[in-house]
Amino acid sequence: MPVLILPTLGPFHLLQPRYNAQTLIELIEAFEPSELLLGSYGPDELAVDSWRDEEPAFFFVLPWARARGLPVRALDPQPAWRKEEELFRQALEAFPQGQTLLAQAQPLDEELRRALSQPLWPQELPRLQRALQSYLEGLRRLFGEGPATGHRSERMALLQAHLAQLPEGRYVLLVGALDYAELPAQGIEHTPTEAERIRALLDRAWRLEASDDLALLLEELRSIPTAESLYLAAQIYLAAGAPEAAFELMETLIQQDFSEPAYLPGYALARYGQLADLLGQRERALSAYRAVLALSWAPSEARDVAQAGLCTPFKVSPA
Repeated sequence: MPVLILPTLGPFHLLQPRYNAQTLIELIEAFEPSELLLGSYGPDELAVDSWRDEEPAFFFVLPWARARGLPVRALDPQPAWRKEEELFRQALEAFPQGQTLLAQAQPLDEELRRALSQPLWPQELPRLQRALQSYLEGLRRLFGEGPATGHRSERMALLQAHLAQLPEGRYVLLVGALDYAELPAQGIEHTPTEAERIRALLDRAWRLEASDDLALLLEELRSIPTAESLYLAAQIYLAAGAPEAAFELMETLIQQDFSEPAYLPGYALARYGQLADLLGQRERALSAYRAVLALSWAPSEARDVAQAGLCTPFKVSPA
């Protein structure tokens, strides 16, 4: 039974021009699956979208699948076990001996960050898997297999047994990067598309750096007719010290549909409130902050901005 297994990288997708959220969509579409499976989330987690703080790529992949009528099913047999990994580290932090063990794990954590940050192409997935396996082997040497690794070996063995019982069909299985270390890996020949280039550009604009050519980035963003690109262009104007221009773009943004991606409404309304405060329009700012808090869901950063803005008008701190 054909199953294409693809790792998801959490926030590290934002660092990957050649393996971003749109790349996942292109790879899934090319495989023409009968069903999209999520190996690192359980059904209850999918029902409440608990992935929102962990897998930015799903903000694009899941709406794309649903718009095309591609069924999405979560298969993690023991999602609670996965969470024991974080709880285990929190428990160790409470004791001096535990802190010593965590210090021994720090080089492994740094190695993992490097592996997930290195430029990745779909052809190089086996190389990524080897790095992930090295990390897990290091953890097992320190802590053993169990809570410290989220019971990963047992969870993935149960998942593979489940896959073997699926009806005949073609499936794509998305799994978190560390879960991927326990499953068969394959390199995938793939030619990047224009849609992937645009996604990479937007991802880059989310993480502005002092060395960026803001004029060039702004020119590229203004050529993309989406609400997200308008928001990011406004961010650049604000970073360049032009809040009036940023506010003008945000005025245009909030007069159109900016419901997708689902994280955008919270960020956009919070930023609109801050810009209104900067320009002395306190009532507009308060309305925007309240709108953030009235959303059924907004990123925690956006909610923090809104709650702070309700108490104190936003100001830019002097450099």
